Amino acid sequence: MRVVCISDTHNCSEQVSVPDGDLLIHSGDATINGTHDEISRFAEWFTSLPHRNKIFVAGNHDWLFERDNEAARLMLGNSVIYLQDSSAVVEGMKVYGSPWQPRFYDWAFNLSRGPALAEKWSMVPDDVEILVTHGPPNGILDEVPRVWGIENTGCEELRKRVDEIVGRGSLKLHVFGHIHCGYGVKRIGEVTFVNASTCDEGYEPTQHPIVIDI
Repeated sequence: MRVVCISDTHNCSEQVSVPDGDLLIHSGDATINGTHDEISRFAEWFTSLPHRNKIFVAGNHDWLFERDNEAARLMLGNSVIYLQDSSAVVEGMKVYGSPWQPRFYDWAFNLSRGPALAEKWSMVPDDVEILVTHGPPNGILDEVPRVWGIENTGCEELRKRVDEIVGRGSLKLHVFGHIHCGYGVKRIGEVTFVNASTCDEGYEPTQHPIVIDI
């Protein structure tokens, strides 16, 4: 199956050239402020793409999915699989998606590091084959330069859960975004990790969609 990964398009979706594939995954931050108008514009673009399977997981900028989830889902329509602490079977593969990430300036889907996030990640099924989260696991494509050096900003509890699942041998692909400067692909054992952030640190859509065959 050919999986096309994008994320963090931040109202620049129409500027992105999306290659064809069997499954298109957008791992959140489609917008800047998550207003009705922004979500509507994104939904019109996303649903117009020809991919027969499309998955969306909200990000911390996509406020409408937290404030009025029903209205936001209706905008996406039936052609998009929206995952929020839920799973779906796509092309015979089990996909699980979740929008939560460590607290960052009190944006949407923020939780404090520690038990609150651990509770969310405990819901990820052991037999998941494709995992989609908005934020990265700690230590994987999550590096942010600081004045004192490099900081790993990903979620520690998510990393623990991912490591548990990897030990069971089912996980093949983990797609996320959130940390724009972490864009890229990393292979650890049998698992491919993709930070699919489309926008760079200047919120310009300079980073291309990533295509993975699994």
